[in-house]
Parts: sequence; C-alpha cells; structure tokens
Amino acid sequence: MPQYLLQVAYNSEAWASLLKSPHNRLEAVRPAVEKLGGKIETGWFCFGDYDLVAVLQMPDNVSAAAFSLAASAGGAVKAIKTTPLLSTDEGVEAMKKAATAGYRRPKRKA
Repeated sequence: MPQYLLQVAYNSEAWASLLKSPHNRLEAVRPAVEKLGGKIETGWFCFGDYDLVAVLQMPDNVSAAAFSLAASAGGAVKAIKTTPLLSTDEGVEAMKKAATAGYRRPKRKA
C-alpha cells in the first residue's frame, strides 16, 4: 500500500485545547484514517515548522488527499502537507526511467 509523509502544524486554538486536555492525536485521528482504508504506521510530535509528523499507509492518492482535506476542514490545523513516499527501489526505478525520458533543458540564449 502506498505510504505518505503527513506533516501537521496546529493553530493556537488547537494547542490551547491540547494543553487543557493532553492526548495522543494519532489515536484521535486513527478512526478517520482507517475509515478511508489506511493505517498509521508511526508518528511523532516535533519542533520546527510542523508540530506532528506521521507516516501513513493509504490505498491511493485520493484517499490520502481526502484525509488531508478532512483534517484541514476540521479547524485545528493551520498547515498540513501530505507527501507521497517512494521506496528506495522505486526511486532507483524512477531514476532509470528519467535517464531514458529524453527531456532536455531549455537552451540559453547567447
């Protein structure tokens, strides 16, 4: 099943709610992920631009996008980023295909 990196930044209202009632957000969203046919592999709270990162397995891009849209519409998220992940074997396969694609960069004017 395809894997996706999910990066979430909470808004101040969401943080206020979490501080008032601390809980594991991955467990809170697990039912929605599973309803879309997916699975949460792992996740972490973190520092930086995003507050939570997780790796999800989702059946397809549409399901991954549906979860991202639902989370965005929920009102607790100020930013969410969903990135499709390739295995290293898939990455090597993509490199091989790219090498034979025939793409040429634009020519520079002299």
